[in-house]
Amino acid sequence: MRIDVHAHLWSERYLDLLARLGNSRTAVHRGLGAGETDDELRERFALMDGAGIQMQILSVTPASPHFEREAYAVEAARMANDEYAAITRRFPDRFRAFAALPLPHTEVALVELGRAFDELGMVGAAVTTSVAGRTLADPVFHPVYAELNRRKSVLYIHPAGCGAESPLINEHRIVWSVGAPIEDTIAIMHLVVAGIPSRYPDMKIISSHLGGLLPMVVRRVDDHIDYEAPDTPEKPSLAFRRLWYDTVGHNHVPALRAAAEALGADRLLLGTDFPYQSGELFHAAVDYVRRAGLSEDDVRAILDRNAASLFGLGPSLP
Repeated sequence: MRIDVHAHLWSERYLDLLARLGNSRTAVHRGLGAGETDDELRERFALMDGAGIQMQILSVTPASPHFEREAYAVEAARMANDEYAAITRRFPDRFRAFAALPLPHTEVALVELGRAFDELGMVGAAVTTSVAGRTLADPVFHPVYAELNRRKSVLYIHPAGCGAESPLINEHRIVWSVGAPIEDTIAIMHLVVAGIPSRYPDMKIISSHLGGLLPMVVRRVDDHIDYEAPDTPEKPSLAFRRLWYDTVGHNHVPALRAAAEALGADRLLLGTDFPYQSGELFHAAVDYVRRAGLSEDDVRAILDRNAASLFGLGPSLP
């Protein structure tokens, strides 16, 4: 079953709420065909069918309900999850969804996580690579990881689009071109150094964009970690193999091949980054896996088996 694990959907109503609550970066998500109108869904389904994709796992990232004011975060998270629950009920053969969480407020996030799983049918939770300037390794988030671990569920991590809080990124017009994969890399390294993957081994962590720079630095990180962060509980190369990575690499075959060799083809999950890769780019997001020179078994695993196995989904399931 071909499942796209990196796909977005935002209603205008949800984006309007974020804007009212103070999120000034909603314009980038509008007018892209990623809404819930009949016309937008018809075009999306046509793209999916053309690429042989049966299902998308939706996330509102990076337009996440992360606000310093708890009431704002709760209001936005509940709207996002209610809307996703409605659309997955309407199209159960086309969509599943990651829950949005009202972070950085752990107690209410746990309440919303329980509602999302037990009442709304979510298949995991999605967060950004940092939350209101906080690292994902912050102990404040550990209760969320413990609950995901208890449920043997998924944590999907997507760049926040904050340039890793660096003026060298944010002030030089490279927030998404370079900043996003840097954010992916930093977030995963924070989790690895803090021992999160081994502490919560039943929480299935998915990193966006082939893990950012990770495929290029596996050996370097292993060689440097003993003196730079000697309390890291396991070799980063071992921790990396506990994670999964979506294939959004903007159709750059060398990057995909590096990820398959460094991280393992069995840890790669198909992603399209819809709507940011649409039209021909959407089809190329699938085709470049076939063009990467991988074995036929690896190609079939990446495109059709790995995600279905991870989420426990298949053609026979509703």
